[in-house]
Amino acid sequence: MESFVFAFIIPVTAVILDALFGDPRNLPHPVRYIGKGLDVFETSARTVKLDLRVAGWIAVLLFASGVWGVVEFIVAIPYIGVLVAIYLGYAGLALGCLIRDSRRVASLLDTGDLPGARKALSYLVSRDTSKLDPNGIRRTLAETLTENLNDGFVAPMFYLAIFGPGGLWAYKVVSTMDSMWGYKTEQYRELGYAAAKTDDFLAYIPARITAWLMLFVGKRHGLDYDAAKTNFQSDANKMDSPNAGWPMAAAAWLFGGQMGGPAEYFGEMKEKPVLGPSGAVWDKKMIRSLINLCKTAGHTSAWIFILGLGWLQIAF
Repeated sequence: MESFVFAFIIPVTAVILDALFGDPRNLPHPVRYIGKGLDVFETSARTVKLDLRVAGWIAVLLFASGVWGVVEFIVAIPYIGVLVAIYLGYAGLALGCLIRDSRRVASLLDTGDLPGARKALSYLVSRDTSKLDPNGIRRTLAETLTENLNDGFVAPMFYLAIFGPGGLWAYKVVSTMDSMWGYKTEQYRELGYAAAKTDDFLAYIPARITAWLMLFVGKRHGLDYDAAKTNFQSDANKMDSPNAGWPMAAAAWLFGGQMGGPAEYFGEMKEKPVLGPSGAVWDKKMIRSLINLCKTAGHTSAWIFILGLGWLQIAF
């Protein structure tokens, strides 16, 4: 019975809560505490002048294993542990919030509120949005929506289905670390190296599952499946990241809208590889359809993982 609860009841409940309520922003969220812990670690490592690349690997091993161990200890507590496991599963998934926030940006832009759309988009991306025109906002929204479909939902759902809440939060630790330190800047190039490489490894399979599910759902919705199937893998390989380009390129070719091109990060312009048909713009109908496709693909992945991988928890 306990195996059934952790293999099926907890992930199913987590997915439903995420769909209904989105991110639990007003409740204690593990990511906030992980972030504070990483800040303390970074300050200590720099203070004692520890080799930053070594410090990065220590952080990955220490925080990922430590969080996994703490989570597994808590969820093993009779009765209370199940409730905690449900909350941790729910808090580790971010599709509901991603869909709501994306729709908000699209709605503000559709009603002509360009400053509001820029501000709402700035909460979803690390790039400067203050100068983006409507085409730039839609392109940027399409990029962050598709990339975060994997990072924020499919990948954590994958590890929840296989390893339970402990595995999910070990992945989330690495993902959070990569978000905080994974920049190729002077400050973080060495410290973030381990997190970036580990995140690349952990997200490798989920990213490809995400892309193929998007193609499957897109074909059922009458999108350009043939063009996507022919072109998306070669486009995905243009990216520095071995994973981010897969769902992005799949969406770009399904809808016939360009992703990539010039983008401003921390005051510097970066030329990102072009994915999809060069020069093709995203209109409001395409963005609305993309949001719906990402929602459907995300939930499809959840049920596939729960039904297909849940047996691993029961077996082992």
